[in-house]
Amino acid sequence: MTAVISDAAHAVDPAAAMGLLPGRPRLLALGEPTHGEDDLLDVRNDLFRQLVEQECYRTIAIESDCMMGLVVDDYVTSGTGNLDDVMARGFSHGFGASAANRELVRWMRAYNDGRPASEQVRFAGFDGPLEITGAASPRQALIALHACLAARLDADLLPCTADALDRLLGADDRWIEPAAMMDPSRSGGRTTDAEQLRLLADDLVALLDAQTPHLIATSSREDWHRARLYGRTATGLLSYHFWMADTSPGRMARLLGLRASMMAANLLALAERGPALVFAHNAHLQRDKSSMRLGGLPMEWWSAGAIVNAHLGEEYAFLATALGTIRHQGVDAPPPDTIEGLLYALPEERYLVDAHRLAFVLADVTPAARVSPWFGYAPLDPAHVAGVDGIVFVKDSRRR
Repeated sequence: MTAVISDAAHAVDPAAAMGLLPGRPRLLALGEPTHGEDDLLDVRNDLFRQLVEQECYRTIAIESDCMMGLVVDDYVTSGTGNLDDVMARGFSHGFGASAANRELVRWMRAYNDGRPASEQVRFAGFDGPLEITGAASPRQALIALHACLAARLDADLLPCTADALDRLLGADDRWIEPAAMMDPSRSGGRTTDAEQLRLLADDLVALLDAQTPHLIATSSREDWHRARLYGRTATGLLSYHFWMADTSPGRMARLLGLRASMMAANLLALAERGPALVFAHNAHLQRDKSSMRLGGLPMEWWSAGAIVNAHLGEEYAFLATALGTIRHQGVDAPPPDTIEGLLYALPEERYLVDAHRLAFVLADVTPAARVSPWFGYAPLDPAHVAGVDGIVFVKDSRRR
């Protein structure tokens, strides 16, 4: 078995990755099975650098706040700000503290320096402004969208003034109440003001769409793309807050699905602009339906990857990362009858496995599902192997 699997293993490089695919996908996604391991991010950085240089990918998108990501993009494309500030303000989920993320941003800035805009590599966050404890205020996105339109359109076309939006938004504390995640009654997402904001946000997005020719002619396509991001984020956040106030049994599954939908919308918008590289947790990028138990109840929803795949087909590719050990988190060598155990038996420290060939090899074998002793690591589900294009395997992740 080990010898047969070894034949399906290749170096982790662009040639091997592209060799697994029918063509160059518009979105090439690389997943990780856990957050916070810089050894995995180093593999990402090496592969993404080569794909930018050899395959002309021009956007790198990661699982981070899409609004905060604009700070990083401004820095890597024009040098706006300084690296310390960008790492502090440009990432959500604590990802700005990662040395590997810092190195990625530093490299992107160095790569872009002196290049024309058409040849530069862009940065994007594709997650919504969401944390596990709740969601951000829609203020930033909604006010920014209104400002983009007000600067280029007659005032009588706008459904409201900026002051009216400000009054309806009120204090941001009402939106970011942490207790609202577990207690719907603490959410302000279904107040009269919030309902009015949802209608106004829809009207502003409709106006943006209707005025597309004028907006591009009087500003730039880049400004238009940014305005669309503001619109997606504002309407997405208002919908998320609305459902945070819901009391039905489907509330949490709805919220999980809304986050995935916001991610997918951002990825599809990036795909419109050209080939992009994507990095996030495997669970967000998989083609299979996602599931988890929360409060003892089963939850199911379609992941961002599943939604994007439904739209793009072969233009979407997904490489999942599997991991042998994270000893500093109590994750020791995998049992030999698991997917990770079979891959761990190979001598190399890291390699790329043809997932379709592996699935064929395992057709008459049922690998055991690995169980992690640490909640932060999600082993590869054997049932999902057929739904990935390749598996990047890293034998050991070590504490820095």
